Amino acid sequence: MKKSAMLFRMHTNEHICPFGLRSKDLLARQGFEVTDHKLATREEVDKFKKEQGVETTPQIFINGERLGGYDDLRYYFCMKPAIQTGTTYTPVLATFAMALLMAIATAFTYREIVSLITVIELFVAFSMTLLAIQKMSDLFAFTNSFITYDLLAMRHLRYAYVYPFAEAFAGLGMLAALPGYLVGSISLFIGTVGAVSVFKAVYVDKRELKCACVGGNSNVPLGLVSITENLFMIIAGIWMLSEASDLMTYSC
Repeated sequence: MKKSAMLFRMHTNEHICPFGLRSKDLLARQGFEVTDHKLATREEVDKFKKEQGVETTPQIFINGERLGGYDDLRYYFCMKPAIQTGTTYTPVLATFAMALLMAIATAFTYREIVSLITVIELFVAFSMTLLAIQKMSDLFAFTNSFITYDLLAMRHLRYAYVYPFAEAFAGLGMLAALPGYLVGSISLFIGTVGAVSVFKAVYVDKRELKCACVGGNSNVPLGLVSITENLFMIIAGIWMLSEASDLMTYSC
């Protein structure tokens, strides 16, 4: 017997409810034949909500009984809530994964012989620039989070606004092969201050904070990820300074 469901969702000229579309898709994927009722005006939406005694749409009916909205539908199918709650490492893992893929793709495209060192250099540079972009997307939110644990930003708030641009400069400087003394010094400085700050906040003061590494609105917990980001910058800084020193020695 074919399973059937009725869906009432908002679909006006001004707004199409995304959760209504998600409900329709989920029902179809679960083998339901969906009778789709589009509420085409605000008046129709308000009338429906008043008749059913509900505050939101969409509303799903299965076997003639009202099940509820999209979250209720997911619960009915024993699925986790759609909206992610709590802390998560997903944003930063996605950033690092994309940076690695970009590094490998770039190395294969522009280098005849691909070395592990080249891939690592590109990976660090891409990681720094991608993370900087996410910080720059909402500077106020980033700085609001950053100043709660960065030791230098606590004393000099303007440093929090400089930090994303310094990180971007270091990453782009690596890609552009700018002088190692300049790029390496900046990378080493911000990385060292960041690493000390995170270590103190998390492992000494035992504070539970959100990391601003992928922007101030993320739910990434402060700790290992932040330490890793700063270690990248420290290692990159030392590496660039070392290469610059070797080049100076060789030139002399």
